[in-house]
Amino acid sequence: MFTLKLIAAYAILAYSSAAFAHNSSHMGKNNLPPEQKDWGIAGVAKAATRTLTVTMLDTMRFSPDVLDVKVGETIKLVVKNTGKVQHELVIGTKTELDAHAALMVKFPDMAHDEPYMAHVGPQKTSKLIWTFNRAGEFDFACLINGHYQSGMVGKIRVKAK
Repeated sequence: MFTLKLIAAYAILAYSSAAFAHNSSHMGKNNLPPEQKDWGIAGVAKAATRTLTVTMLDTMRFSPDVLDVKVGETIKLVVKNTGKVQHELVIGTKTELDAHAALMVKFPDMAHDEPYMAHVGPQKTSKLIWTFNRAGEFDFACLINGHYQSGMVGKIRVKAK
């Protein structure tokens, strides 16, 4: 019973926070600042110092699957889906991605949209702007049911300057 309540609470939180996603200013909707995550914070396009392109493939792989950035860099991440099915790129820690992927198995139609996520339809391109303000090794993945489990994952190595 506790697990079901936890899942329901997470789903409500994920749904309610969707209103603040993909805003390109320092202040989100309702004038709320972006949320600091272990892997960084939402960035603004004009602060981007580099553009990196990641391609999503129907072989359930990302290309490239390893990204190297420096602490403090704001990256414009261009996410291209060259396949015939929907994909997404979600940045996080392995623990967070594992938990989110488990929820996606139970709730495959769960709506979720955060500034560290890009949902990309077949033959489409999207982008996200992220500031990597903490050193460490983080992950990205496609959390669509079956994709994560098939190995559609990558690494982001954030190195100190």
